[in-house]
Amino acid sequence: MNTYTNNSSNLAHLQCKPCTGATPPLSQHQIDELLDQLDGWTLQDGTIEKTYTLTNHPHAISFVNVVAWISNWEDHHPQLTVGYNTVKVEYTTHAINGLSENDFICAAKVDAQLKI
Repeated sequence: MNTYTNNSSNLAHLQCKPCTGATPPLSQHQIDELLDQLDGWTLQDGTIEKTYTLTNHPHAISFVNVVAWISNWEDHHPQLTVGYNTVKVEYTTHAINGLSENDFICAAKVDAQLKI
């Protein structure tokens, strides 16, 4: 049985919860289940990541600002790598040295902004 929501739009409606060192990282099964709900995100070296291609540099910077707003609102911050028209977004939860549901919630929220 799926213990999580059934699609990224549902994930995007959830709120991040504070993680402490006592919060266990997600299991591989949980990661796979949540990753299946995201479009184009991949698991790389303990992070989930996606590279977005925008029209030009001003659009890339605007997108970074949207991601920063989400990060501030959710108090969960990604690693961002910015190119001329690309933005790579990487999520992991440093407090637990692994992935948490927060990473997937924020990834879904970022994706949702491009569908507006």
